[in-house]
Amino acid sequence: MDIIKSIEHEQLKNKVPDIRVGNTVRVHQRIKEGNRQRIQVFEGIVIKKQNGGLNETFTVRRVAYGVGVEKTFLLHSPLIEKVETVRVGKARRAKLYYLRERLGKAAKTKENVGARIENKEIVIKEEMPAESEIAEAVEEVKAEVADKVTENVVEEAKTEETSEKAENK
Repeated sequence: MDIIKSIEHEQLKNKVPDIRVGNTVRVHQRIKEGNRQRIQVFEGIVIKKQNGGLNETFTVRRVAYGVGVEKTFLLHSPLIEKVETVRVGKARRAKLYYLRERLGKAAKTKENVGARIENKEIVIKEEMPAESEIAEAVEEVKAEVADKVTENVVEEAKTEETSEKAENK
């Protein structure tokens, strides 16, 4: 693995929410104002997902006071606390840009009534075991290897003795 990929791999979140286009989601984002921090919730319809890996983004659209507002979030950003699914929508396209021209009820996706609202998370990278666990495992392997080496040495010595006896006769 090259250097850039290894650095990007460190920055990835272990678990990311399963976000689909057409779903209505609530994004909890950490906002820093001066020396204070607070969590701001942005609720809307996911109109697009793009890229992959560390640069994966999703765009959420909502209508606030008659004005359409779109916000793009980095999926692996440390500022994103959590993303929860409010409503599962039917979408037959990857990008729902046509919602921009619509108003009122027409600006919503049809709800997938049979779908359960589950806040699933996708495991991207598994958590690494603690260093003490790794050290214990290494010690066990070393002990096993040492035992096998001593067994091999004893067997070689026995075969040499038998071959010497056979030559002497």
